[in-house]
Amino acid sequence: MQGIPATFDFPTDSAEFRHPAHRSGVELYRAHIVRHAFEPHTHAAFGLGAIEQGVERFRLRGAEHLAPADSLVLMNPDELHTGRAETEGGWRYRMIYLDADVAAAISGEADWWFADAVRVDVPRARQVTSLLDRLWRTPSPLAFDGLLAELLRTLSPHVQRPRPAPMEGALRFERVVDYLHAHLADRITLEQLAALVHLSPFHFLRRFRAQYHATPHQLLMALRLQRAKRLLAAGVAPAQVSAECGLADQAHLTRAFAWRYGVTPARYQRQLLGWVPP
Repeated sequence: MQGIPATFDFPTDSAEFRHPAHRSGVELYRAHIVRHAFEPHTHAAFGLGAIEQGVERFRLRGAEHLAPADSLVLMNPDELHTGRAETEGGWRYRMIYLDADVAAAISGEADWWFADAVRVDVPRARQVTSLLDRLWRTPSPLAFDGLLAELLRTLSPHVQRPRPAPMEGALRFERVVDYLHAHLADRITLEQLAALVHLSPFHFLRRFRAQYHATPHQLLMALRLQRAKRLLAAGVAPAQVSAECGLADQAHLTRAFAWRYGVTPARYQRQLLGWVPP
C-alpha cells in the first residue's frame, strides 16, 4: 500500500466525527470532500443524512448512485459502498450512524429498512440537515434526545415496511460472512471460504462477487475496519486495534482507516472521546 496517504491530500477535504457521551450507538459525521475517493467500506449501523452542496457518486448494491444537493442518503447497516465527488467542487454532507436497536428503541418500530439509497426530497432533506446541525451543536443530553426522535420521525415516511426477506444468495453466503467476522485477525484463503459452501474456489469467487458486488478480500477489509472503528470508539489504543483486526501494523491501520472513513484512527478517536456534553 505504498504511496497511500494517511490523511487527505487536498486541503479542502475534511471530515469530523462526534459521539454523544450519554447515548451509545449514535455517531454524528460531517464532511466536505473534493478529491478523496472512499474505498469500499461498511457501517454496522444505519447511515442517514443529507447532501448540503454538490453531488456525490457512490456504488452500492452493484449500481452507481448520484446524490445531488438537497437529497437524502439512506443506507442500511452493513451495506458495502464507496464514495467520491461527481462535481468539481465536491460535495458537503452530514450523516448520523444509528445502531439498528437504537433506531428501533427511538422510533418504536423494529426492522427499519430503506429500499432507496438516495431520495430527492428537498423539504425533508433540508429539515434533516438542520436537525443534524442542531444535534452537532447542542450541549444538552435532553435536547439531543428530543432532536434525535424528531429526526427519525422526519425520515419515517421513507422506511420500507415490511423489511424484505433475505435473497437466496445472501442466505447461502451468510455462513461465509459469519466466518469472516469470526476470523478477522487470521490469514484466510479462498479455499477455506469456498469449502464452507461446497464450491470450487473460483466458482465461489464468481458467485460471491455477484452477490456482494465485492471480492471476499474487499469485504474482509471492510469488516476489519468496521471492527477497528468500534474498538477505537471504545478507547482501545490504535496499536492494539491493528493487531486485533488482522492488520499488519499501526501504519497499515492508519492508511486503511483514512481511505474508508476520511480521518486517521487517532484523529477519529480524539474527535469521539473528546466531546463530552455538560
